[in-house]
Amino acid sequence: MSVRSTPVRIARLAYLRDLTSELVSREVKVRYKGSVFGAAWSLMLPLAQLLVFTLLFRAALKLDIPNYPLFVFVGVLAWNWFQSSVLTAASAIVDNRELVRRPGFPTLVLPAVTVVTTLVHYLLALPVLLLFTLLSGVPLTYHALALLAVIAVQFVLTLGLAYLVASVQVLFRDVQHLLGVVMTLAFYLTPVFYSPASVPERYRLIYELNPVARLLDASRAVVLEGRAPHWSSLLIVAAIGVVLLALGLTVFRRTSARFAEEL
Repeated sequence: MSVRSTPVRIARLAYLRDLTSELVSREVKVRYKGSVFGAAWSLMLPLAQLLVFTLLFRAALKLDIPNYPLFVFVGVLAWNWFQSSVLTAASAIVDNRELVRRPGFPTLVLPAVTVVTTLVHYLLALPVLLLFTLLSGVPLTYHALALLAVIAVQFVLTLGLAYLVASVQVLFRDVQHLLGVVMTLAFYLTPVFYSPASVPERYRLIYELNPVARLLDASRAVVLEGRAPHWSSLLIVAAIGVVLLALGLTVFRRTSARFAEEL
């Protein structure tokens, strides 16, 4: 790398950062434009899911899980961020034809915008999670800071998938519909509302191969149990995320030349 190219690269990164920030801000404003409750609507779905799961599995089926509402809320927040990011990213290019067709527009930022936007909704829900934690009588420890590492790992993993699905959706328009089915199945295969301990031994391999399940374990460890996550497990997910991100970026860059003509 030449010395002269370094300032150019830094300026380019600053431009991409500012552009991403502006697009995320636009997405949030457009989504809640004219809404009375604004961004508070982003909490309605997880709170509704929390209510349903609590009534169903605590009152009716009576799952023996301590602090079940908090247990579910942690899982629902993380899962909704992951699912919304992937589903929205599938149409990130298709739904932004005008931007993609502009000469020189960095299409690379569009899938990132979807992941960052849903991350903003996740972060907005964290104060509510903190309130639930205090009301549940669960003491917060310094290990709660490890949640930042969990969020970072989930961001990398989700971003890699976002680039992959955004690329493939442009070439094969059935991908978004297929993702809806896959995400529904994945929801039930991920311990969002049930304990990993209840997974039968013959199905443990499926659970172990699910990186989102490991992320939920890590989140619950720091929030519910006040301990550090299993760093080895989190590092495995981080490695998967890095590989997936590299693969997603490679596929995205190779197919991006065809975006304008496919749209």
